[in-house]
Amino acid sequence: MTEIILFHSACGPRPAVEEAAGRLRAAGHRVHVPDLYGGRTAATLEEGLEIREEIGRDELLRRAVAAAAPYSDAGLVYMGFSMGGSLAQTVALGDERARGLVLLHGTADIAEDASVDDLPVQLHVADPDPFETHDWLTAWYLRMRRAGADVEVFRYPGAGHLYTDPGLPDWDAGAAEETWRLVEAFLSLEE
Repeated sequence: MTEIILFHSACGPRPAVEEAAGRLRAAGHRVHVPDLYGGRTAATLEEGLEIREEIGRDELLRRAVAAAAPYSDAGLVYMGFSMGGSLAQTVALGDERARGLVLLHGTADIAEDASVDDLPVQLHVADPDPFETHDWLTAWYLRMRRAGADVEVFRYPGAGHLYTDPGLPDWDAGAAEETWRLVEAFLSLEE
C-alpha cells in the first residue's frame, strides 16, 4: 500500500479531488486529502486564483507542510492538481523520505541547490497549457533531472488545463482516463 498525500488545485477541494482519492483508495492506496482552503471552493479557475492570492503562497506552503508532516515518516508519494502540484513538488523536494511525486497540471520553480536521489516523478499536462508553456517545461525538466529526479512527462494534445476535473470546462474524458491509468501504474511500482 502506497501512502499518498493529494493536494487540491486553486479551485479548492472540489468533488473531483475526492473522486481521484477514491479511485486511488480503491486501488489499495492510503490517500490523505488536506483542505488547504479551510472549506472554500471555487466554481471557476478565476475564482480559485482569487482565493489563492488572498491566502498567499507562503501560507499555502506552510499548510501543505503541516498536512504532510504526520505522514512523512512513512515515505509519502506527493501528488497535486495544478497549484497543488506546485505545492507537492516543493514539499517533496524538501522531504528526504519522499517516495515519489505525481504532478497533475502544474509544476513549480526548483531551488538551485535541490537534490534528490532518483526520486520518481510523473508530470501530466495539457498541450498546450497556458500555465505550463513548452519553454517552461523544457527548463523545468532539465532542472529536475539536474536535481537527481527520474522524470516522465506526459502531454495531452487538445486537453484543457484542468482536464481531469469533470466539473470544469477543461474536462477531457479520454485524457483523464489515460492519466489515471499511467498514475496507477506509477503507484504500483512505488509499493
